Amino acid sequence: MSKKLLLSCLAAVLVFTAACSKDNKNNGSEASSSAVSSSPTASESAPASEPASEAPKDKVTFSYFLGVANAPDVNTNETTIGKVLEDQTGVNFKIEHLVGDLKAKIGTMIASNDYPDVINPDAGIDQLLDAGAFIDLTDMIEKYPNIKRVYGPYLSQMKAADGKIYFIPFSNVVGGYTADPNINQGAFWIQRRVLKEAGYPKIKTLEEYMNLIEEFVAKHKDENLTGLVTLTHDWRFFATSNVPMHLDGYPNDGNVEVDMSTFEAKTYYTTDSTKNWLQKLNDFNAKGLFDKASFVDNYDQYLAKLSSKKVVGFFDYGWQTGNARNLLTDAARQDPTQDDFVYQPMPLTWDGSKDQLQDPPGFVKNRGIGISVSAKDPERIMEYWDNLLKEENQVLRSWGIKGETYEVDDKGRFLRTAEQIAKIDEPFNLKFGFRYYAWDWPQYGTNSTLADGNALAPGYQPEVFQMSLTDADKMILEKYGVKTYAELFADPDERVWFPAWGIPKAQGSPEQIWETTKDEITKKFYPKLVLAKPADFDKVWDEYLTAFGKIDTAGYEKWYTEQIKAAIEAAK
Repeated sequence: MSKKLLLSCLAAVLVFTAACSKDNKNNGSEASSSAVSSSPTASESAPASEPASEAPKDKVTFSYFLGVANAPDVNTNETTIGKVLEDQTGVNFKIEHLVGDLKAKIGTMIASNDYPDVINPDAGIDQLLDAGAFIDLTDMIEKYPNIKRVYGPYLSQMKAADGKIYFIPFSNVVGGYTADPNINQGAFWIQRRVLKEAGYPKIKTLEEYMNLIEEFVAKHKDENLTGLVTLTHDWRFFATSNVPMHLDGYPNDGNVEVDMSTFEAKTYYTTDSTKNWLQKLNDFNAKGLFDKASFVDNYDQYLAKLSSKKVVGFFDYGWQTGNARNLLTDAARQDPTQDDFVYQPMPLTWDGSKDQLQDPPGFVKNRGIGISVSAKDPERIMEYWDNLLKEENQVLRSWGIKGETYEVDDKGRFLRTAEQIAKIDEPFNLKFGFRYYAWDWPQYGTNSTLADGNALAPGYQPEVFQMSLTDADKMILEKYGVKTYAELFADPDERVWFPAWGIPKAQGSPEQIWETTKDEITKKFYPKLVLAKPADFDKVWDEYLTAFGKIDTAGYEKWYTEQIKAAIEAAK
């Protein structure tokens, strides 16, 4: 199911870029490290943020494996942010991003018993925990005041079944909770030109959405358009399989929908909702409107198609598609006529009732970054993380450098000028380091608030959000009677257990085995169901139900219901 938050995202995920998109990256500009020390930040009024013991003078490079493919490999000291942090600590990280299959990559590490110094394995974290690949951080955390300050309220939730802490998550909220004005979570995306040509209709159902796409493609046959694509590569398969849950009016709790009255957890893989979703894709495929390659394309190929201007619509999470959408919004900022190809997020359900596509506040406990048993100097890595968690460095990694990437007005509010916003694009985010430090490190969670009241994430600061909007953005928001993209979507209901997919499961447990088997079944049958002749769909669906009926779904639902209710009791 959904991996990086979300939250996030993920999260992804701290900024709203010059193109009104913030997924998995921040905004910034080129600046010298000397400017940082003189930049006033929220740290002056922050809670105690004592420095860790002084780092050794010699420089050292640690290896860091990141189990996602969201940026080129890099030495952090080749970025502006990373160089500042190296000057402070003497530490550089050589980041290697995932290429190929995640489980295979991690399996190779385990077989050789030779690991990078630091690992953020994303969906592969259970493999590494089971192999004993991470060191215990429990006692070490006590030595580092900033880590303890930032993660103190969450330490009990970070413990494994044996009472030890093996990794540090990313979604912890520090200070107040700041809502996201943009869409970083789930949405049904559609090219703006489709809405413009149709007179900006307020579509609320999947039926209306797919009809709109079908009509547009029929009117533009000479453009060789693809009506709809879905993402199925590796662990990202959830971008296709999660859709029925959202159409039912639920947020991304993973494999279950939780009834808000009884708090019973139920899976949805064999429901009419899932059947109807797959049948809609089957119908689109029969009409030549669905991209068959959706079931074989890797993540990079998927992103390339989204940025090609040929794909009319898709469902996915903002944090997962930001790299592609940012290219389109950057182009539209340079040439307003290109705004036609920017994707607009829409909140849909089966019947047009209240959606829950936006995540409520939550804490993801089963993803994070850990220090491996092969690490050369764990204490020095912890010192780097502790230094990174000083509030002035959280400002650096999210806002950048005063006078270069942000300003402070006479009321102490952080903002960005039009010039600063204009120069912030994809290449800039890479060079400055905002992309590399937006997620995947011990950090203030994206929705956090700084000690002086400013939002941690620039895109969540109202002044920056409004300044970042182009005339075309403002126009389409006005057409729909809102001032932010989030206002198009319903406010999320409070769910103290959220996200349910973040509740840890022991490797080899019945719940973990159920999920593994479920993945095998859905990845085998979903392509068959979508690509089948329409007359054969029901036959293949029956075969699918037979295969699914062989796993203990009732036991899985019972376990989840117990976990949900326990979380509710603990929150009282």
